[in-house]
Amino acid sequence: MEDIQVKELVEVIAKALAEHPEEIHVTEIIGHQISVIELRAAKTDLGKIIGKEGRNAHALRTLVNAAATKLRKRAVLEILE
Repeated sequence: MEDIQVKELVEVIAKALAEHPEEIHVTEIIGHQISVIELRAAKTDLGKIIGKEGRNAHALRTLVNAAATKLRKRAVLEILE
């Protein structure tokens, strides 16, 4: 897990969910205590990434939290239009 960063993890999972993986853009904003990972996708893919009742988004956020904790960091995932 040390090799792959949280940003790359989000990017791989989002591209797997999306119909247009070339339009997935993930950026990481590193702060003093926490990193914010911004996920941007095509409007047509947002529904798939968020999932029914937000289940995919919740699962993605859980994975981000677990991966960041393993690396002794704090991270938050923001899904943007």
